Amino acid sequence: MIVSVNNAEHYKWGQQSDGWHLLEKDDLSLIEERMTPGSSEQLHYHEKAQQVFYILSGIATFIFEDETVYLKAGDSLHIPPFTKHQIINKSDEDLRFIVVSAPKSHGDRINI
Repeated sequence: MIVSVNNAEHYKWGQQSDGWHLLEKDDLSLIEERMTPGSSEQLHYHEKAQQVFYILSGIATFIFEDETVYLKAGDSLHIPPFTKHQIINKSDEDLRFIVVSAPKSHGDRINI
Protein backbone atom coordinates (compact mmCIF):
# COMPACT_ATOMS: atom_id res chain seq x y z
CA MET A 1 0.00 0.00 0.00
CA ILE A 2 1.30 3.44 -0.93
CA VAL A 3 1.26 5.82 2.05
CA SER A 4 1.74 9.59 2.07
CA VAL A 5 0.64 12.59 4.12
CA ASN A 6 -2.52 12.52 2.00
CA ASN A 7 -3.74 9.20 3.41
CA ALA A 8 -1.65 8.50 6.54
CA GLU A 9 -2.99 8.76 10.09
CA HIS A 10 -2.59 12.42 11.10
CA TYR A 11 -2.15 13.92 14.56
CA LYS A 12 -1.46 17.36 16.05
CA TRP A 13 1.20 17.94 18.69
CA GLY A 14 2.88 20.78 20.55
CA GLN A 15 2.36 24.28 19.24
CA GLN A 16 0.29 23.62 16.09
CA SER A 17 2.67 21.00 14.67
CA ASP A 18 1.57 18.02 12.58
CA GLY A 19 2.62 14.40 12.29
CA TRP A 20 1.69 11.67 9.82
CA HIS A 21 2.29 7.99 10.64
CA LEU A 22 3.78 6.59 7.44
CA LEU A 23 4.59 3.33 9.24
CA GLU A 24 3.43 2.44 12.74
CA LYS A 25 4.71 -0.90 14.04
CA ASP A 26 5.86 -1.79 17.56
CA ASP A 27 9.45 -2.35 16.40
CA LEU A 28 9.68 0.46 13.83
CA SER A 29 8.00 3.83 13.30
CA LEU A 30 8.31 6.26 10.39
CA ILE A 31 6.68 9.67 10.78
CA GLU A 32 6.73 12.80 8.65
CA GLU A 33 6.37 15.91 10.76
CA ARG A 34 5.81 19.61 10.18
CA MET A 35 6.71 22.24 12.76
CA THR A 36 5.42 25.77 12.40
CA PRO A 37 7.78 28.76 12.72
CA GLY A 38 8.85 29.44 16.30
CA SER A 39 7.64 26.08 17.64
CA SER A 40 9.51 23.57 19.76
CA GLU A 41 9.06 20.36 21.68
CA GLN A 42 10.02 19.73 25.29
CA LEU A 43 13.50 18.45 26.16
CA HIS A 44 13.20 14.68 26.67
CA TYR A 45 14.77 11.26 26.12
CA HIS A 46 13.66 7.73 25.30
CA GLU A 47 14.65 4.67 27.33
CA LYS A 48 14.27 2.13 24.50
CA ALA A 49 13.91 3.92 21.19
CA GLN A 50 16.75 5.15 19.05
CA GLN A 51 15.78 7.76 16.49
CA VAL A 52 17.03 9.23 13.25
CA PHE A 53 15.81 12.66 12.17
CA TYR A 54 16.13 13.48 8.46
CA ILE A 55 15.42 17.07 7.45
CA LEU A 56 13.29 17.55 4.33
CA SER A 57 13.04 21.36 4.37
CA GLY A 58 13.81 24.23 6.69
CA ILE A 59 16.41 24.48 9.43
CA ALA A 60 16.18 22.45 12.64
CA THR A 61 17.85 23.54 15.85
CA PHE A 62 18.55 20.54 18.08
CA ILE A 63 19.51 20.52 21.71
CA PHE A 64 21.51 17.30 21.74
CA GLU A 65 22.67 16.51 25.30
CA ASP A 66 24.49 19.77 26.18
CA GLU A 67 25.25 20.81 22.61
CA THR A 68 23.26 22.83 20.07
CA VAL A 69 23.41 21.57 16.49
CA TYR A 70 21.77 22.87 13.31
CA LEU A 71 20.47 20.66 10.52
CA LYS A 72 19.35 21.73 7.06
CA ALA A 73 17.60 19.86 4.24
CA GLY A 74 19.47 16.62 3.50
CA ASP A 75 21.08 16.39 6.97
CA SER A 76 20.32 13.66 9.50
CA LEU A 77 20.99 13.11 13.20
CA HIS A 78 21.02 9.82 15.11
CA ILE A 79 19.70 9.96 18.69
CA PRO A 80 20.64 6.90 20.80
CA PRO A 81 18.45 5.81 23.74
CA PHE A 82 18.90 7.87 26.95
CA THR A 83 20.12 10.90 24.94
CA LYS A 84 18.46 14.17 25.96
CA HIS A 85 17.18 16.01 22.91
CA GLN A 86 14.82 18.72 21.74
CA ILE A 87 13.96 19.99 18.25
CA ILE A 88 13.18 23.67 17.71
CA ASN A 89 12.13 25.63 14.65
CA LYS A 90 13.65 29.08 15.18
CA SER A 91 13.08 30.12 11.58
CA ASP A 92 10.15 31.90 9.97
CA GLU A 93 9.44 28.93 7.65
CA ASP A 94 7.87 25.54 8.27
CA LEU A 95 10.29 22.77 9.23
CA ARG A 96 9.54 19.36 7.65
CA PHE A 97 11.35 16.19 8.60
CA ILE A 98 11.17 12.42 8.83
CA VAL A 99 11.74 10.72 12.17
CA VAL A 100 12.48 7.00 12.26
CA SER A 101 12.23 5.27 15.66
CA ALA A 102 13.20 1.71 16.53
CA PRO A 103 11.32 0.52 18.47
CA LYS A 104 8.47 3.05 18.26
CA SER A 105 8.93 6.06 20.56
CA HIS A 106 5.27 6.69 21.42
CA GLY A 107 4.85 5.59 25.04
CA ASP A 108 8.64 5.67 25.57
CA ARG A 109 9.26 9.33 26.36
CA ILE A 110 10.61 10.88 29.55
CA ASN A 111 10.14 14.68 29.64
CA ILE A 112 12.78 16.71 31.45
